[in-house]
Amino acid sequence: MKYMLSILFPLKIKKEKTIEQTVAEIQRGNKTLHNQLIDQYKPFIAKTVSSVCKRFIGEGDDELSIGLIAFNEAIEKYASHKGGSFIAFAELLIKRRTIDYIRKEAKARNIIIHKEEEEELAQTYLDTKLSMDEFYRQIEQEQRREEIIHYQKVLKEFGLSFQELVEQSPKHKDARLNAMKVAKLLVDNEELCEMLFKKKQLPIKQLQTKAEVSRKTIERNRKYIIAVAIILAGDYVYLKDYIKGVLLS
Repeated sequence: MKYMLSILFPLKIKKEKTIEQTVAEIQRGNKTLHNQLIDQYKPFIAKTVSSVCKRFIGEGDDELSIGLIAFNEAIEKYASHKGGSFIAFAELLIKRRTIDYIRKEAKARNIIIHKEEEEELAQTYLDTKLSMDEFYRQIEQEQRREEIIHYQKVLKEFGLSFQELVEQSPKHKDARLNAMKVAKLLVDNEELCEMLFKKKQLPIKQLQTKAEVSRKTIERNRKYIIAVAIILAGDYVYLKDYIKGVLLS
């Protein structure tokens, strides 16, 4: 009987949290979880620091403290929504901070680092820097992709598509600039902006009284103005930077 019930009504299996979810919870203020995560990943931190120092790193070594500080920094700075593994991010940060520490200590104590060691350290630093740059590049690429996907969804709510914007966007630079200025004027006006997103239509009549262009021009560039206004009013870091660059140029 219990077997039959388990088939009909299977128990919900509780999924374990990913480390990215744990970090997000810590960033929201869970101090207990914060301490638990650091304790849990001490072996990982020590191993990462050891890989740079080329020797065993234990509790009494200053280098481990540097690694712990770097791991904590990774917890504070990691942004899961941007993509990328937390462990990869933390490893790169620990290596970079450890290398910085070794060089600083050698300089402070006038310790001579042999040529072979310096070359190896320099190569490790270069590899870490390149990996870090690649990590951030991947995050930026992922964020751009997410922005475009989200933007496409919002455009769809207004009955618009990328294809339409390509086909119907103003052909001349001055016309595009004027349309962008109208969109900015719209977004800067709280009442007009609210009308746009509530009715999913451009408030042409109200906009005409405030813009320095004709009603005909607004109507002709209606879709383009809406598309730009969506970007200016939304949380689109990369798309917004492009538009601001055009407006300020």
